[in-house]
Amino acid sequence: MALDIRHLRMICAVAETGSITRAAARIGLTQPALSTHLRSIEKTMGDALFVRSSTGMSPTPFGQRIIDRARIVLSEADALFTDLPIAARNSLRFGCAHLACVATVADRVQNALPERDITLHIESSAAVLADSLARGRFDAALVGTMEGFDVPIERPVTTRVLVPRYPIFVAIAAGHRLAGEHRVRLTDLRDESWIGPPGADDGSLAALRTACRAAGFEPRVRFEAPSGGGQELIAGGHGIRLVEPTWPAPPGTAVRPLDGDPLIARLTVAWRQDRLSREQAADLYRELTCAYLAHVTDNPLFHQWWQEHPEVHPA
Repeated sequence: MALDIRHLRMICAVAETGSITRAAARIGLTQPALSTHLRSIEKTMGDALFVRSSTGMSPTPFGQRIIDRARIVLSEADALFTDLPIAARNSLRFGCAHLACVATVADRVQNALPERDITLHIESSAAVLADSLARGRFDAALVGTMEGFDVPIERPVTTRVLVPRYPIFVAIAAGHRLAGEHRVRLTDLRDESWIGPPGADDGSLAALRTACRAAGFEPRVRFEAPSGGGQELIAGGHGIRLVEPTWPAPPGTAVRPLDGDPLIARLTVAWRQDRLSREQAADLYRELTCAYLAHVTDNPLFHQWWQEHPEVHPA
């Protein structure tokens, strides 16, 4: 196997977090996938890079030498375009959580930065977005995080909260026994099959498990699908899933708020200060605010919640 930059990031992530699970969440892989990659890397290197201990994963002497060299390579790779003056960069790579407003986001980001060639990347994992910003793969992003599951933001990345808190809804089949309810109690979903997002368990799935355990049960996650996938499974009555509340209900499904709002999220604008000037960042924030507000009315139940909570409205 030929090693590349991605493999070096995996090694360093394990070294920095001391855990396969936390490293997988940081770089957007499942734990089994990262374990498989690590075994292949060690086989290619010809020796073990890490040993397990009571405190987690620790580098071997050989592994520490590899990690030290990997960090030098990654530092040079991440700095490749950093030294360019802001005005000289004609492109902007924008990462965005999978939201109902994503198409409007594309238009609004271009409005904010008409001189830039915009590339939009949809990525549901907050950990992947944060890491991509820190590593310079993205220049700015609209990041959704679950309450209690924040991701670390590293300089030169800075943030500004767009929506400080909003509830997560649940999508069920239109013919579901609870589809006629105005609000659904989480405890009434204890026997359901859930659809979980793929990749790292760094946000919605972890928050779901925490909320369900607080309600007295363990969620049964039977399916794995991207944030925009799983519609057929839901409509067919095979499973249910958490959804961002501005989404209108797709055909064959019903989207309902959860009683007591047990799952709360936050929406944040993040950008690299070496890629956007202060004025550009302000323009971007203003346009992203307009993009989100344009879709608040798409789901009448969320629109009602929004009107009842003016304290969360963007300034």
